[in-house]
Amino acid sequence: MSSPIHGLRLLIAEEDQATRHFLADNFTADGAEVETANDCGEALKRIYSVAPDLIIADVNGDTLRLIEKVAGEVPIIVLCPHDDETDRVRKLERGADDVITKPFAYYELRARAGAVMRRLRGGARRILTVGALRIDVAAREAWLHDQSVEMSAKEFALLCKLASDPTRVFTKDELASEVWHRRLVGSRTLDSHACRLRAKLNRDGEHFMQTLWGVGYRLTSPVPDREVA
Repeated sequence: MSSPIHGLRLLIAEEDQATRHFLADNFTADGAEVETANDCGEALKRIYSVAPDLIIADVNGDTLRLIEKVAGEVPIIVLCPHDDETDRVRKLERGADDVITKPFAYYELRARAGAVMRRLRGGARRILTVGALRIDVAAREAWLHDQSVEMSAKEFALLCKLASDPTRVFTKDELASEVWHRRLVGSRTLDSHACRLRAKLNRDGEHFMQTLWGVGYRLTSPVPDREVA
C-alpha cells in the first residue's frame, strides 16, 4: 500500500517563513506536491488554482477565517502557536480536522496528515465502473484500462459525481453545488478542473468525458473521436 503522503497535493499556509520552508522541504522529500502561502488571502487564491488535498495552516489571527472558508471542502490541520486548550477546542469546533501545538516533531505532523487522509478515504468499499474506467470511491483511486489515473481531490470528486449516473448530463450549476457547494468555485474554476480531468480520461481516441457546450458535462462509455455538439 502506498503512503498516504506520497502524491498528496498539499498547501502549507504558514506565516513564519522558516517554518514554511522547513515543512515544504520535508513534505516534498516525502513525495507530496507542495504549494505554499504566507497569509489567508494568498492561501485562498492557492485553493482556487491548485485544489489541494490537504491544508496545513497557521496564519495567526486569520486562521479561524481560513478554517471557516474551507471547512467541509478541504481537510485542514491547524498549527497552534500556543498550548491553549480553549483555542484548540475553538478551532476544532469551527471545522479543523486536527490541531497540533507548536513546537512539534515533523514526523508527528506527517503521521497526523496521513491519519486525516485515511479517515477521509475510509468507509465502505464502493467501485464504480464505466466501460474500461474503474473508480474506487473509498480509496480515492481510479484506473483506466487497468492503469492508475492520478488526479486532485476535486478532480476525483467531479469524476465520482459524473460516474454516479453515467450518460446523464450534469449541468454546471449542479456540479458547482454538489462538488464545491458553491463556496469556492466560479465557472472558470469548474471548467479548468473539468478540462484537466477530460485530458486524463480522453486519450487514444476514447471520449469517456464529454462536454455539452453551454450545458455541462457527462461521463459515458467511449464514443468515436469527435466533439459533442
